[in-house]
Amino acid sequence: MTLSVALRARLGAFELDAAFEAPPGITALFGRSGAGKTSIVKAIAGLIRPDLARITLDGETLEDTPRRLPPHRRRIGLVFQDARLFPHLSVAANLRFGARFAPPQPCGRFDEVVALLGLAPLLTRRPRALSGGEAQRVALGRALLASPRLLLMDEPLASLDEARKAEILPYIERLRDEARIPILYVSHALPEIARLATTVVALSAGRVVASGPAAEVLSDVAAFPIMGRQQAGAILPARVVRHDADGLTEIAVSAGSLWVPRIDAPAGAALRLRIRARDVTLATRRPEHLSALNVLEGVIEEIALPEPGRDAAMAEVALRCGADRIRARVTRRSLKALSLTPGVRAWAVAKAVAVSRRDGGAFEEREG
Repeated sequence: MTLSVALRARLGAFELDAAFEAPPGITALFGRSGAGKTSIVKAIAGLIRPDLARITLDGETLEDTPRRLPPHRRRIGLVFQDARLFPHLSVAANLRFGARFAPPQPCGRFDEVVALLGLAPLLTRRPRALSGGEAQRVALGRALLASPRLLLMDEPLASLDEARKAEILPYIERLRDEARIPILYVSHALPEIARLATTVVALSAGRVVASGPAAEVLSDVAAFPIMGRQQAGAILPARVVRHDADGLTEIAVSAGSLWVPRIDAPAGAALRLRIRARDVTLATRRPEHLSALNVLEGVIEEIALPEPGRDAAMAEVALRCGADRIRARVTRRSLKALSLTPGVRAWAVAKAVAVSRRDGGAFEEREG
């Protein structure tokens, strides 16, 4: 089931002109405030009328100007920044309210959603007795019980503190891996996107700058200005090897092993790891006697020089390490001093502490 979107709209002085596809899994609409993310979500949900649009879901046309399917017939689940639960109803009643809008469901569907989101201990509570993370899990459950063909999540974690975000992120990962429907996830928080997204659509001023698999887009130099060069980097598929008594976890990547602060996942678990370009140092000989634990050998594939301006002294280097691409942000002086050019062998060096616990997330491996 794939969502296909092509739309144009003038919203006051703002012009939106975007086209992309969202397959099953989480497709993140990523960009700074005012990039057009929420306007796209509203157009897909049928809450605003674009000037020109063609939106299809699993081959069915939701909108093809001027023809359009009414919002209530699109079978789309919506989750916003605030949970919008009914304060006078229990959690169980809030969940069952969502089921009222669904086609006939298999027996046990309610229990499946409750188990998926860990809601069993909350069923008798009222919304006022829930934490922010718990309330968002209930909102997710209510949306899922409406049996949507598509789930739209507009900045669902924006109002939560770091502790509450950490509480809900594993449930969103489970939802991504088990729901088997397209999920459009709006955020301007790069750590969330790097951890959750299977596909990324990077937006700037109403236009799509880059679109495709998360690992490719988030390491695309063209998208670095949108991400903020301090946060830009690479996503590496990885597997947990073991946990050491000293608080570190050994992670296997295609080019070797990395050590990172302990990640709460069992040995053998697949995950994705984000390493920021600013945290990677390059060497043209294998370095020794370092405090940094992580050294991966590779070959330089690409060097990008930013436009003249504040970052004129810097360069972005793409290094092929095994099957992965690692990004390093270095000075132009270092490029010259080390004679770094495409084809040169180099070693990427990163401290274990440069990868935070928030930079590693579980990820279900799928065939094909």
